Amino acid sequence: MTPYAFDTARIVAHRVEAEHIHTFTMRFTDPARRRAYRFAAGQFNMLYAYGVGEVPISIVSDPDKPALLEHTIRAAGRVTTVMARWKVGDLAGVRGPYGRGWPMEASRGRDVVVVTGGLGCAPAVGVIEYIFRRRDDYGALHILHGVKTPHDLLYRERFDAWRQHPRTKVYLAADRPDANWRYRVGVVTDLFDEVTADPSAIVMMCGPEAMMRYAVRALRAKGISEENVYLSMERHMQCAIGLCGHCQFGPHFVCKDGPVFQYAAVKRLFGLDSL
Repeated sequence: MTPYAFDTARIVAHRVEAEHIHTFTMRFTDPARRRAYRFAAGQFNMLYAYGVGEVPISIVSDPDKPALLEHTIRAAGRVTTVMARWKVGDLAGVRGPYGRGWPMEASRGRDVVVVTGGLGCAPAVGVIEYIFRRRDDYGALHILHGVKTPHDLLYRERFDAWRQHPRTKVYLAADRPDANWRYRVGVVTDLFDEVTADPSAIVMMCGPEAMMRYAVRALRAKGISEENVYLSMERHMQCAIGLCGHCQFGPHFVCKDGPVFQYAAVKRLFGLDSL
């Protein structure tokens, strides 16, 4: 079978997260594929809009319930704009899963710090929900998210729900707040002085690379080892199998060596010297 072959999935639910942001729940039409499909938190699928094209989209649903797949899509280009118009009952193409996910096994019994910026929250939604469904397996959970303006804050209902979980803290910051903003004013790294995670905590981070560079420096200053910091990279992935070269990241390919990387393995690609 060609590596570019995809399976057909039907849209069974649609939720509008914010303007131009949609979460679709889909299920493979082939029962055998539905039973065989497995993925890890942090992996992605290539989603195909018939007659238009395909794009890489993070899987945000629970790996223990692979029969129903959730993907959050931002309508920002030719393909995703068409996908945003999908309705319940429509068909999509799916191939995957691809890439390397978050270090969930290595994080068991330890505090977890999730740091996201801007629209980079989607790859982290799956890991947060994963921990909540297995809450006794992990230590304290700190969720830090920064946006430019309150209008950019996605998943408002999710953030409110996450605050209600035991041993969980949510920290939000906006660089340009409005009169109704109730949280921190500034960038996401300004929130670090509020976090009291154990130095052995595992950090999972996603967002603009500039934000992640500053965040790593701030975390190192707090005593977090670079071996405990993981980044989900966003590069232009087209083939998802390391052939086209569009997502090359130094000697790595984000689509097959990532999208999650241990910071210690890629720090020189961020232009940072050893601290």
